[in-house]
Amino acid sequence: MKCIVGLGNPGKKYQTTRHNIGFMVIEELLNRHHWQLNKDKFKGKYALENLNGEKIVLLEPQTFMNLSGESLRPIMDYYNIELEDVLIIYDDLDLPPGKIRLRQKGGHGGHNGIRSIIDHVGTKDFKRIRIGVGRPTSPLSVVDYVLGSFYKEEQELVRQSIEKAADACERWMEKPFEEVMNEYNA
Repeated sequence: MKCIVGLGNPGKKYQTTRHNIGFMVIEELLNRHHWQLNKDKFKGKYALENLNGEKIVLLEPQTFMNLSGESLRPIMDYYNIELEDVLIIYDDLDLPPGKIRLRQKGGHGGHNGIRSIIDHVGTKDFKRIRIGVGRPTSPLSVVDYVLGSFYKEEQELVRQSIEKAADACERWMEKPFEEVMNEYNA
């Protein structure tokens, strides 16, 4: 069984913010396959589905970003999901809008959602898709920037990166992550 986790903040207020791009990828996967987040447990909303013959959990933690690990750890324990079968999707300030990067491990890079996951799973060795949101160029603080919506001129690039990340998730159902990484990081 595999688990794809999109990071974000719950509630309409945050729905279109940069910090919620992980949720946006989960929503893209749900729409493609006509699935719904129909379970509400483990401090998250999730779907339990099948894709290419593989059972899959799609999770949107409802803990707010900084506590994301509080949702992931219990779902891993309940469904006996190994960390090697978990993929985390989140926003990255160091990549420009439209870019995605797949990695097999890494630090938190100042991202509090990833910091929480590292704390709750006990290692930084987990698969991830980082989606570029860029850095603020104005006097906006980083917090205000990631909690703000994408600029109009970024929206097409963002849509493309969401689709590309969803494509990579689907490829991971049929290929080893390293192959998917090579394909999408090229």
